[in-house]
Amino acid sequence: MERIPMTAEGHAALQAELKTLKSIERPNIIAAISEARAHGDLSENAEYHAAKEKQSFIEGRIAEIDDKLARAEVIDVSKLTGSKIRFGATVTLIDVDTEDESTYKIVGEDEANVKDGKISITSPIARALIGKEEGDEAEVAAPSGARAYEIAKVEYN
Repeated sequence: MERIPMTAEGHAALQAELKTLKSIERPNIIAAISEARAHGDLSENAEYHAAKEKQSFIEGRIAEIDDKLARAEVIDVSKLTGSKIRFGATVTLIDVDTEDESTYKIVGEDEANVKDGKISITSPIARALIGKEEGDEAEVAAPSGARAYEIAKVEYN
């Protein structure tokens, strides 16, 4: 069974989503299905079909989260140290061509959100950075073409 790396924050977010799905969303959709059934003929009842579709989505998401939590390898980033980039590192990069600076934290797939500066461990940029140190250059194969970044800073916080 393949382990799924995630931060404690990401693990807590998945648990909160699971709790919401089980305690709020599931009962709401069951009530919606019951109400739609009361309207009669199910073969032409759009409300019923929409509710059943939403129920299917919710049950699928619950199963997906249960699986991820069962395989989770929670990594406490606050206990990590070192100069090499690995899961949990916050990395400041400088684009070699444009001199633009950007900062990313390497997190699990479910936690990734580029707007918040969090990139997935499986993303092309994170894979290019893993194992490198401050001062190294990383070549990233991006959809727009290869890009080079200089690693300005590596932190674990």
